[in-house]
Amino acid sequence: MGEQVLVQFRTDKLLKQEVTEIYEALGMDLPTAFRMFMKRSVMAKGLPFEARLPEYSVTRSQARTAFQELRQQAQDVPQMGLDEINAEITAARMQPEE
Repeated sequence: MGEQVLVQFRTDKLLKQEVTEIYEALGMDLPTAFRMFMKRSVMAKGLPFEARLPEYSVTRSQARTAFQELRQQAQDVPQMGLDEINAEITAARMQPEE
């Protein structure tokens, strides 16, 4: 093993606690887990897991607009009583499975 160096960084306190609990359940401490991560990074010549952006993402504004559109559409749907709902459930249960 080569010369030892100190690696420090800041992270969210709750995240550190959660990760520490996971690694302790696996029988290792946080420094050991990070050394393993670094070794795997060297072996993979990159991140030791897939890291990519999703093909499609929705902004908060787009989600809000979609929600409002769905809410508007739902206003046109007639209200159903409990008896009607139960009748639909019974009818669906009586249909043969595909």
